[in-house]
Amino acid sequence: MPKGIVLLATPEGWRNSVLTVDSGMHCGRLADVPVNASPAEARAAAAAIVVELAHDFHKARVDVIWDPPQEPGSWTAQVTVAESPPNASG
Repeated sequence: MPKGIVLLATPEGWRNSVLTVDSGMHCGRLADVPVNASPAEARAAAAAIVVELAHDFHKARVDVIWDPPQEPGSWTAQVTVAESPPNASG
């Protein structure tokens, strides 16, 4: 299950690492995001990947909350299991 994201802007393109609750890490690049994409576009794409993975592999809904940037070209996010919506039947 994902617990965090690290996103880096590099001259070759956007790189991301997904950190897991069991101390694993899956790294790669955002293949569908152009090198000149804005940080907001890259963050949205990285978050979408994590949301889709959590759903497909863990049948879980997750929230991705980006931390304030600490240095240029680098972003981190926390991934948490989304709260279930209130029961509609009351």
